Amino acid sequence: MSEQTRFAPMEYRRFGKTELKLSVITLGGMRYPSSGADPQTTETLPDEALEACYQCTQRALDLGINHIETAHGYGLSERLYGATWRRLRQRRDEFYLMTKGAPATWDDAMRQVEVQLGRLQIDRIDLYGWHGINTPEINQSATAKGGPVEALHRLREEGVIGHVGFSTHGPVGVILDAINTGLFEFVNLHYYYFFQRNLPAVIQAGLRDMGVFIISPNDKGGQLFNAPDRLRGICAPLTPIQFNARFCLSHPQIHTLSFGIDKPEFFDEAMGVLNGGYYLSPADRRTKLELDRQIERLGDTYCTGCYACLPCPEEINIPEVLRFRNMWKGYDMEAFGRYRYNMLQQKGHWFPGSFASACNDCGDCLPRCPVRLNIPELLRETHAGLATTN
Repeated sequence: MSEQTRFAPMEYRRFGKTELKLSVITLGGMRYPSSGADPQTTETLPDEALEACYQCTQRALDLGINHIETAHGYGLSERLYGATWRRLRQRRDEFYLMTKGAPATWDDAMRQVEVQLGRLQIDRIDLYGWHGINTPEINQSATAKGGPVEALHRLREEGVIGHVGFSTHGPVGVILDAINTGLFEFVNLHYYYFFQRNLPAVIQAGLRDMGVFIISPNDKGGQLFNAPDRLRGICAPLTPIQFNARFCLSHPQIHTLSFGIDKPEFFDEAMGVLNGGYYLSPADRRTKLELDRQIERLGDTYCTGCYACLPCPEEINIPEVLRFRNMWKGYDMEAFGRYRYNMLQQKGHWFPGSFASACNDCGDCLPRCPVRLNIPELLRETHAGLATTN
């Protein structure tokens, strides 16, 4: 069967004020074998990783995917792509490259971009994102006059960088503040069916004509490649990955989604997302309504994610902890809840919050909860069910 009959044609959306027409599917470069190794100490690139990067990049280009994303912090990824370009140099005009970094100062930005150009073996970066505007303090220091973002703009004026944006794992207020600086042409953020908290930022970015790139929809979005039977049954005949992608693309402000593909055969599922620009179809809407109805399984223990319970004196990220409980109890997504819950206390500003076991029944959150949840009890239940260590 030919690709023409198997897949709908690739779709492209204008990436905001950058004016670039990006494919709605992006090839993410974080998950190649051994890509997490230290690029400073790894002299020889692993053959398995080199071949995976080459095969996936070639397959992506053949399918019309024209946006490739990596980062300074993705281990060997930039070097793997640099080696891949040598084999695919004649195809350099078929894609736009995004990389990211988190330089602390003007001088750091100049040095880091030079290192990245060397690793990538290119002389121009199409899209450069300041990586990790996750707190008000980071936003302030990154965007300060004479700071690293200003340096990136200087490199843009010199033609070394095409467009400047930012990526974030931060709360919606921080994202909105960064958007409203007016310093960025695009934003990379989390938004998907199981995490809709950042919708105001998606809308605001659209109002400012910024490109919007959804990061980690298949992993942080619910480990959808390892979805439980209940979720697969509700989403059929689509896979959970395909439904979630269509949900995202039903928002006109969203332009492209990252797929961290490390094997060429995984592109088939990604291409099944495409629907001729028609999102959500009547069938997709029925799936969404059925997913929405699953909250009935939680009865009066459903957390709406309003965030009124914060701040917590013990720095428990209550809405996130209870979101994992919602997914566990409502959709049988226990494995995802355990995966994400146990990242707490390990990732700093990338994923802040204490374990729910820190709750001391102070009751500070209780009068602020509009649906009167017994939050301490639910926190204890979630910790007992999802924590892998005490």
